[in-house]
Amino acid sequence: MQIVHISAECYPVAKVGGLGDVVGSLPRFQNELGHDACVIMPMYRSKYLYTHDWEVVHKSSSNLGHWWFDYTVIKEKSNAQGFHLYLVDINGLLDREKVYGYEDDVERFCAFQIAVSNWLCSWDKLPSVVHVHDHHAGLIPFIMQHTYSFKRLEYVPTVLTIHNAQYQGAFGWDKTMYLPHWDSWKRGMLEWQGTINPLASAIKCAWKVTTVSNSYLGELTSMSNGLEPLFEYEKGKCSGIINGIDYKVWDPENDKYLTENFTVKTVSTGKAKNKEILCKQFGLDFNKPLFIFIGRLVGEKGADLLPKVIYDSFQHIGRKMNFLILGSGDPEVESAVSLLKNFSQGDFNEYIGYNEQLSHLMYAGADFLLMPSRVEPCGLNQLYAMKYGTVPVVRRTGGLKDTVVDMGERDGYGITFNHASVGDITHAIYRSVELYHQKETFNNIRKNMMELDFSWSRSASEYIQLYQSFY
Repeated sequence: MQIVHISAECYPVAKVGGLGDVVGSLPRFQNELGHDACVIMPMYRSKYLYTHDWEVVHKSSSNLGHWWFDYTVIKEKSNAQGFHLYLVDINGLLDREKVYGYEDDVERFCAFQIAVSNWLCSWDKLPSVVHVHDHHAGLIPFIMQHTYSFKRLEYVPTVLTIHNAQYQGAFGWDKTMYLPHWDSWKRGMLEWQGTINPLASAIKCAWKVTTVSNSYLGELTSMSNGLEPLFEYEKGKCSGIINGIDYKVWDPENDKYLTENFTVKTVSTGKAKNKEILCKQFGLDFNKPLFIFIGRLVGEKGADLLPKVIYDSFQHIGRKMNFLILGSGDPEVESAVSLLKNFSQGDFNEYIGYNEQLSHLMYAGADFLLMPSRVEPCGLNQLYAMKYGTVPVVRRTGGLKDTVVDMGERDGYGITFNHASVGDITHAIYRSVELYHQKETFNNIRKNMMELDFSWSRSASEYIQLYQSFY
């Protein structure tokens, strides 16, 4: 099968969150199963662009309303990612350093989707399936089916994967002229709650819809930022496929970012060496259990609760643990986190920003990973942590519920809690500290986690089965 993935992110070209990790891995594993998968994404002015060799494969023009634009499609020559990677360049719109956050994001991603559709329409042999990811590519199923210029694509199957339904890309009807000339009888396939909603449109128009975990799919009928009735109505074509992780990148035995690699057999000594490096770097006490948080410092991740959680843990449990935070996001949360350093007694530190190498060292050296998420469609951090023998301490929501089994249950290996509240999180930390001092049980849990299979091979096969249902 020829599979075309269309996305705003793809690691290592451009990554903001889990979307980039998924699109950077899934196509390669589909190719390893004998298929021909590729990725099409915008040509941001990223470091990756300037450190790889490219060839021009297509040039053409199209229009965004009354504005005609030229676009160029380039292809990475060496196939370095294990799949064909195509970047779409539109001067004045996509030639930016950042992925998101511009006032003209609506225009940027509309033009990108129109250019991609225009290019696909010119292919001699149409793809077997077009797989779009999140709202940034969400108008493509509508464009393929209901616009007059792209009728050649009408019967190409489309799949939408929702990585986070909180972000939908809605914009006003005053910008409807941006879309290629479309069948006005199909207005309802664009509209949701008085706006043009790309994510809602994709849910309506795509042949199949997937989410990145089964539990998250169930939650969307009651918690999806206004789309709840739509998910209930369309549930017959929806399914959940849990994300995987790339063990070529995330493997403590071969991790290029670590100076002290380790295996299941050497997990105790290996993690101790990495913890020693980490504690020395951040002035923490090696003898205390180390809790880490890695991710965006935003309410969705429960990061706004962390300052109070850490303060209360010290007050009620005692200064029996270390905390280390890596991330960036809401300025108020960043400030509150940074203020905690004033009260540290060698048991708290933070790094505000993004640091890939540091994140690998933290997974390798930490004892516990905190994920108090309010919303977590799948979550990858808990999967990375388990591969590195770091016990996940997570809220029972979305993919966290599907991938982490509480140690109190049969064959359990993590610590879970029900509510994104200071009390629940603090109690989970107390349970974690107690576990840390049960050395034999703790080490057995580490080893069991490291041998769990959350590889992309399993997930890639499930997507292939979904595609094959169209034929």
